[in-house]
Amino acid sequence: MRTILSIFCLILTFNLGTAQDKLPTDYLKKEFHKERREAFRKLMPKNSVAVVFANAVRNRSNDVDYVYHQDPNFFYLTGYNEPHSVLLIFSEDQETENGTVNEMIFARERNAAREQWDGRRLGVDGVKNKLGFDNVASGSSFKNLPVDLTKFDKILMPTLQNDVRDARGSADLFDLITQFKEQSGYSSANQMSSMSKRIYSTIDATPIENSSNLVPRLKAAMEQMAELKDDQLLVDFTNAKDDAARKELQQKMKLQLASDKFDTDTFNSIAGQLREVKTPEEMVLLKKAIEISAVGQIEIMKAMHPNMSETEIQGVHEFIYKKYGAEYEGYPSIVGGGNNGCILHYIENNKTEVGQDLVLMDLGAEYHGYTADVTRTIPANGKFTEEQKAIYDLVYDAQEAGIKVSVVGGSFSAPGKVARDVINEGLAKLGIIASADAKHRYFPHGTSHYLGLDVHDPGTYGAFKANTVITVEPGIYIPDGSPCDKKWWGIAVRIEDDILITDNGPVNLSAMAPRKSEEIEKLMKQKSVLSKLELPSLD
Repeated sequence: MRTILSIFCLILTFNLGTAQDKLPTDYLKKEFHKERREAFRKLMPKNSVAVVFANAVRNRSNDVDYVYHQDPNFFYLTGYNEPHSVLLIFSEDQETENGTVNEMIFARERNAAREQWDGRRLGVDGVKNKLGFDNVASGSSFKNLPVDLTKFDKILMPTLQNDVRDARGSADLFDLITQFKEQSGYSSANQMSSMSKRIYSTIDATPIENSSNLVPRLKAAMEQMAELKDDQLLVDFTNAKDDAARKELQQKMKLQLASDKFDTDTFNSIAGQLREVKTPEEMVLLKKAIEISAVGQIEIMKAMHPNMSETEIQGVHEFIYKKYGAEYEGYPSIVGGGNNGCILHYIENNKTEVGQDLVLMDLGAEYHGYTADVTRTIPANGKFTEEQKAIYDLVYDAQEAGIKVSVVGGSFSAPGKVARDVINEGLAKLGIIASADAKHRYFPHGTSHYLGLDVHDPGTYGAFKANTVITVEPGIYIPDGSPCDKKWWGIAVRIEDDILITDNGPVNLSAMAPRKSEEIEKLMKQKSVLSKLELPSLD
């Protein structure tokens, strides 16, 4: 006879497991993730397995965790947004007691009591039915994995993180990683660093008669990275007296590369190749995230006034994100008034009044996993000063030049190069630097990165391909105390747009948010619906 408690748990599980109504209907379909796994499998080396863990639950303070965010690679390949799970993809079919498999996923189990506190779980049946996996098992059965991991020549995997907590139960992420290490023979003490692998590969690919040319660069790298100083093969290579000695060491490195079966570089390379070029399904979500972010910029342009705080400006953006159904921000929001804008990743956002300053706003909505990255810089009082406008228009011209060269077949470095040339010539003309070739730190970053599930999405960084989305974001930052006329101090301008590379040229996906200084001033004269919002004053 069932106990009252077991009956209650059964009823609770049924109630929690029933479909939740009025959910968004534009999520990626299970067919998308299945096709991505097939594409990944086709790029895997023979006799290999890819092992991808879900992201860890990370603690905020005491008994409160951060809002959970799935690992983008895991989500890309599964569509699964829960922790404590692991995916395996096999390069060839594997025979098990339960039949032939080419992939397996181990999912978090249902738990009525925890679901009442923490929310619904898909469980094994949910992952099978809703995410389209044929081979699903609970995390607790991973310890009895029916495939021998030691037989594979390569185990492709992202870098294992060392900040995973051991939660209660026997099938959390900590346990899954521990069991994987035992099953595969993984030992962190024996693993080559990713940087060592890259250097070994470079040395291996260099003709021995040219190998001595690598030594100065290798010594410089070893000075900067402590992990390389302990690599005896690299130490010996830098001290080798002749080509014969270097050739012997080159062969040892080649053998070392071949014997290292835990391969993060190949995993990252395959993931980068796939995620760099967006599918039509991805572009629907990415465009929506970008358009939501552009609307946020438009609305704050209308609502901005000198008495606003950086925090309030941030709140307006993020309110609009939520209004459109964006689940998160793609990264910590940056709102820097005046000199604060000179801090590239300024996230304190606690200046109480932006006054007469320029306000640099670098924010992006995340919609169903895909994140935008849009920056606008506007005068808090609605009107650029002469100096502000001069710097702003220079950045605008640099961005226009960068966007123009963002074309299929173009170099990834091209937007940054042409933007830097425009800025250097402009700064010299304004008298801020002595000449166009003078060294300075007023433009200390590159202009472009890939965009997608990560704000800095992975990719090959080779020639531009069609259906790739990048940012073009030149900037000029003149902090207080800079070696130039004081009238320029505290001016910081960045303009960033999200650019789709197409066979017909670049498309600015965030163009609805004004970029020209005159257009910004014109929009800032319009009334905002948010100006009607009045809250009671608090002591």
